Amino acid sequence: MTTRRRLDPAERRSQLLDTGAQLFAAKPYDEVFMEEVAERAGVSRALLYRYFPNKRDLFAAVYQQAADRLLTRTELDPARPVHEQLRAGLDAHIDYFTANRHTVLAANRVLAGDPVIQTVITDELAELRRRLLDSTGLSSGPGELAPAALMSWLVFVRTLCVEWLTHQTFSRTELREMCVGALLGALRPVMDLDRLLTGEEERPADPQTPP
Repeated sequence: MTTRRRLDPAERRSQLLDTGAQLFAAKPYDEVFMEEVAERAGVSRALLYRYFPNKRDLFAAVYQQAADRLLTRTELDPARPVHEQLRAGLDAHIDYFTANRHTVLAANRVLAGDPVIQTVITDELAELRRRLLDSTGLSSGPGELAPAALMSWLVFVRTLCVEWLTHQTFSRTELREMCVGALLGALRPVMDLDRLLTGEEERPADPQTPP
């Protein structure tokens, strides 16, 4: 007979979050029930409800944890050219969206009007914008144009990814390249992106070369 090990509150909460994350990733939001979460975790429903009073609260905690982990995995490398940083960051996000399709659709469709979920999304977008500004050199652009363009672009990327997850009428590569092209197309009229795109410093003119 297996003896169930008692967990301290932090370990138990982590276990419940992991169990919830697995179920929300595997099924549409409306098909996940708290009774099943409790059964999968090997706890009573009363104990589950002590940590998370309802399914929305459990999902919000799962989504917050996912956002935190995704941000940890998408640190940008300022030594790389901008287009490489963009593609690497997009690849990490698209990989997560693909592996957690039901979770992403629940947050952006089923619970789109929920203020707690929207706060998680808004905070994640703000942090992504800060990182992009710090690592790409885009903050050197004129005034508030680059920050405004980046936030609008991040919203566009999320919307396009949700559309792709829902219908998948174009390829993953097309999704990524569309996202990269959208940002560069928005910034090119107001910034000189050549050095940022190549990662090369501007070379001084050869004094012996005639103009």
